[in-house]
Amino acid sequence: FNCGDGLKPSTRVSPSYFVMMFQVNIVPLSGESRSFEVQQSSKVGDLSLLARESFGGFLQLLTAEGRVLSDPNESLEAAGLRSGDHLTVVALRANIAATAAAFALWCGGKKMVTWGHAVNGGDSSAIQDQLRNLNVKQVQATRTAFAAILEGGRVVAWGDPEYGGDCSAVRGQLRNVEQLQTSFGAFAAILADGSVVTWGDPESGGDSTAVQTRLKNVRQIHAPKDGGAFAAILADGSVVAWGDQEGGGDSSGSEDKLQNVEELQATAGAFAAIRRDGSLVTWGHPEFGGDISAVQDQLRNVQQIQATDSAFAAILANGSVVTWGDPCCGGDSSAVHDQLRNVEQIQATCEAFAAVLTDGSVVTWGHTPSGGDSSLVQHQLKDVVQIQASVDAFAAILADGSVVSWGNAAHGGDSSNVQHQLRGVVQIQSTLRAFAAILADGSVVTWGDPRCGGDSSAVQDQLRHVEQIQGTDYAFAAILTDGLVVTWGPSHAGGDSSKVQDRLRCL
Repeated sequence: FNCGDGLKPSTRVSPSYFVMMFQVNIVPLSGESRSFEVQQSSKVGDLSLLARESFGGFLQLLTAEGRVLSDPNESLEAAGLRSGDHLTVVALRANIAATAAAFALWCGGKKMVTWGHAVNGGDSSAIQDQLRNLNVKQVQATRTAFAAILEGGRVVAWGDPEYGGDCSAVRGQLRNVEQLQTSFGAFAAILADGSVVTWGDPESGGDSTAVQTRLKNVRQIHAPKDGGAFAAILADGSVVAWGDQEGGGDSSGSEDKLQNVEELQATAGAFAAIRRDGSLVTWGHPEFGGDISAVQDQLRNVQQIQATDSAFAAILANGSVVTWGDPCCGGDSSAVHDQLRNVEQIQATCEAFAAVLTDGSVVTWGHTPSGGDSSLVQHQLKDVVQIQASVDAFAAILADGSVVSWGNAAHGGDSSNVQHQLRGVVQIQSTLRAFAAILADGSVVTWGDPRCGGDSSAVQDQLRHVEQIQGTDYAFAAILTDGLVVTWGPSHAGGDSSKVQDRLRCL
C-alpha cells in the first residue's frame, strides 16, 4: 500500500468523484478541528497521512464510537465511514528497539516497521500477518533477533533463529506473557502466573529445562547484555539461575545465601545480588567478579551496583565504593580509593568506570584506553549531571549543556572537532564507537567512528526537531516530532531506511 497518493487537506477533487468530508479533532492538544476532502475510493492510510501531515507525529484515528482505524489498506467505505463523520486523532509515542544491526519501530498499534540487516531482525515480513489484529505492547532484542509481546500476552519472534528469532518450539506455551528479558542469544518470558518460558541459544540460557520446576512465582529476570546466563528473582526473594554454567548459570554454590534478594547486576560472566539487608552475594566466573571473598567484609549497606564486562563496582550507603573482579577492567580502584566519597552514580564502558560525586566532579578508573583515565579533561569535569558510554569512551553532559568526552579518541573519546556545536545538550546516545547528542533546539551533533554513526553530515539538514535517538552497534535512527525517521551509518546495520520510508509514513 502506498498511502497518500495525491491527496491534500482541504483540496477539492474532480466533480466525477463523490467527495467525503471528515472532521478531525486533535486530542488532547489544541482541540481545533480540521476538515479534509478526499475521494470516495480513498483508504484509511490516505486519511492517516493527511492527518499526520497536518498535525505531525505518529497518530491514531478513532471513530466517534472509539474504534481504532488501524488497517491502512482498508477502504473508508469498508471502515464504515460516511461523509461528515467526526474522527478523533490521538498522538502516539513512537517506540524503537535495536539488535546489533537492525531496528524495529512501532507505535502501540498493529503496525511495525523494521529495517537493517535482514538476518538480525531487519526483515519482519514473516510475522506481519500475526500483527494484523493484535497491538504490539513491548519489543525486546537479543544480539541478532527480536521478540514482541502482543495484546493478550502472545509473542512473535523474528531474526536469527539460532539466537531467539524462532519461538515456534514454545509457541503453545507463550500465553499471557507479561515481561521479556534477553541474554546475548536467548529470550526468557515471564507469564502472568509467574512461570517462565525460554527459547534461543541453549548456551545463552535458551534452555531452562534443568530448572523449570523451580521457576515459579518469578518476579523479575536479569541477564548481562553480552552474557549467556539468566537469573530470576522469585516472590520469596530466592534466586534461580540457568544458562552458561561458568558464566553465572549455576548458582548452586551460593544457594543458601540467595535469600531476600532485591536486585541483580551482571558482568559478562558473573552475577551480584543485593539482599534486603544491604549485603551482597556473587556467583559465576571468579575472573568476571564471581568471587567476592577479598572484599566481603567491606560490602555492607550496598545501595546499587554497576558493571563493566568483567568487574563490579558497588556504591555503599555512605557514598563510598567497593570494587572487585578483573583489576584491568575496573576491579581494582585502589589508586582512586580516597577520592571515591559521596558517590551518586557510576557509569561504565566495557573496561572502565566513571563515578559522579555529589559535587558534580568525576572519578575514573580501569583500563586507560577505555576511559579509565580522565586526567586530560579532569579540570573540565565540573557540574556533571549525566554520563553516557560507548564501548570504550565516555561523554559527560555538564549543567550548562556542554559536553566533555574522554577515552578512546577514535571511538568518541575526542569531541574537539564538534565542541563548538555541543551547546544546550539534553541527551546523548551511543553506538559501539560513536555518540549522538540531541540539543535543546532539536538538532543533533555526532562524533566518533564514522563507520559507527559518528558522521551524520549526509543527513544533517534533516536532523531538526529530533525527539529521540536509538542506536544499533553501528548506526543511529532519529525520530522527529513530525513523525519522520532519519537514519545514518552503515546501510547493512540500519543506517539506511530509504526502502521503508513509505511504510514509516503510514505508521
